[in-house]
Amino acid sequence: MRPVDLARTAGVSTQQVRNLEAAGALPEAERSESGYRRYDERHLAALLAYTALVPGLGAQAARAIVAAVGEDRTKEALELVDAAHAALHQGRASLLEIERTLSAVVNQEPATDAPDGLRVGALARLLGVRTSALRVWEAAGLLAPSRESGTGYRLYGARDVRDARIIQTLRESSYMFDRIRPIIDGLRRTGGSEALLEALAERRRSLDERSAALLEGAARLWGYVGMMSSGVMSPMNTATWSSCE
Repeated sequence: MRPVDLARTAGVSTQQVRNLEAAGALPEAERSESGYRRYDERHLAALLAYTALVPGLGAQAARAIVAAVGEDRTKEALELVDAAHAALHQGRASLLEIERTLSAVVNQEPATDAPDGLRVGALARLLGVRTSALRVWEAAGLLAPSRESGTGYRLYGARDVRDARIIQTLRESSYMFDRIRPIIDGLRRTGGSEALLEALAERRRSLDERSAALLEGAARLWGYVGMMSSGVMSPMNTATWSSCE
């Protein structure tokens, strides 16, 4: 099988096939007398396992796992897959905790947080963050504190404290500013949490998609493990690959 045949079958570019071989994710290809690469069933199985694992793991982890199988380090590959499942499980547990925490923050009475206003240092200590983080959030349009007359110092009121707590929780869960902004804007404008609920639902959908992709990738990977362990290719498929040369 030529690089172009392998690439077309897996739905990737020929350059990606070469890159994956160079990175060790695909077994080293044999060469024909004229120097052309010759791929077989093992390479296709490795490539299909890689492409199936990427949506659930990312390219780097998928390469590491497939490469481990190809280098007869199956135990290491299985440990990496187990770690990926554990990370997804932790992600679901963290999401549940985020939902509970944000629900409490959104629904609490703002007036009990900082009725007289807090300066930047006091709010930073309350949240356990650096004052620079609060200034970055303000520069990104996520916080809008008032200014103390005369001194010009920032003053954070009760709703600012609520918003800061929500921002902190979402940032700890790797939410980018452009995803946090509509949540905060919606809370300020209507007092509702529709954008927040949608963001959490999107996060849950993402975890579901990654879990499904990991299951499919694991099935492809197991087929590759069996093929590499036996060292035997189907005679029919071997003939098919030869005919593509």
